[in-house]
Amino acid sequence: MSGGRIRGLSRGWNSGDIPDLAGRVAVVTGANSGLGYVTARELARKGARVVLACRSEARGRAAGDRMVAEVPDADVEFGRLDLGDLGSVREFARSFPCDRLDLLVNNAGVMAPPYGTTADGFETQFGVNHLGHFALTGLLMPLLLRAPGARVVTVSSMMHVLANIDLDDVNSARRYRRWVAYARSKSANLLFTHELARRAEGQGAGPVAAAAHPGYAATGLQTAGPRAEGRRGTERMMAAANAVFAQSAEAGALPTLYAATAPGVRPDSFTGPSIAMWRGAPAPSRRAPWTRDDTMARRLWDASERLSGVSYDAVLKAS
Repeated sequence: MSGGRIRGLSRGWNSGDIPDLAGRVAVVTGANSGLGYVTARELARKGARVVLACRSEARGRAAGDRMVAEVPDADVEFGRLDLGDLGSVREFARSFPCDRLDLLVNNAGVMAPPYGTTADGFETQFGVNHLGHFALTGLLMPLLLRAPGARVVTVSSMMHVLANIDLDDVNSARRYRRWVAYARSKSANLLFTHELARRAEGQGAGPVAAAAHPGYAATGLQTAGPRAEGRRGTERMMAAANAVFAQSAEAGALPTLYAATAPGVRPDSFTGPSIAMWRGAPAPSRRAPWTRDDTMARRLWDASERLSGVSYDAVLKAS
């Protein structure tokens, strides 16, 4: 960082353009590292009170300490959240320390791990990347509705273009292909954003729902799966690709920060890097046509309510 701006971008929207956020309350999931850490730090730098929603208490608190070292007046606190455990999601919402919420950044995720299931029996990528965030957003919706101008920003991926969600096999029970499952979970993020935006606009109330993606950013996400499986060659290959081709996590977080804070962000917008969806300053991003399919979005919403046990009807009805 230099002068409040993230290095590596000579022009275009940058973190120095984030408005004053004093008095605002934000939640960033997966804030202990990578894109989530940068997002939370820059929101705190501009005066927001930020809850670092992380699975590991040790890593979450360490991230908070590091953040305060970088931004001495940062108002940050740890909140334990395991998106792979719906009981943990409910407890996080139940014990939330504020009476309103201005910004929810659904950032945390897993990328192409070996097949596994969440505590509730869902395929890990569908369960963590989509269903956990769906439940979290629904449970926090009463607090979001108390904050005028609130936003929900969900982090998807340019790789969503590889596959649409398969509602007949959300758990990849018939066949698990890790990158297809990842792409489906990222398409689910965009379908969720699409339907949340539609419901909020139809009701004339509710937060602005927007989505973002980092392009190809160097974070620990790419190497986590190979490392967990002991595939050292793949881990080294991904690390080398990050070093050569990827932009930094600092730059990769800018589309999320733009969607979260820039004036005039439209519901159901999708922001990513300006250069071939890969790198560069934030700009409107292309998306697969199926992520704007009203029927598919409603079907995913209904399935997500049923599977998670979290209903939005009391606060945000369908129109």
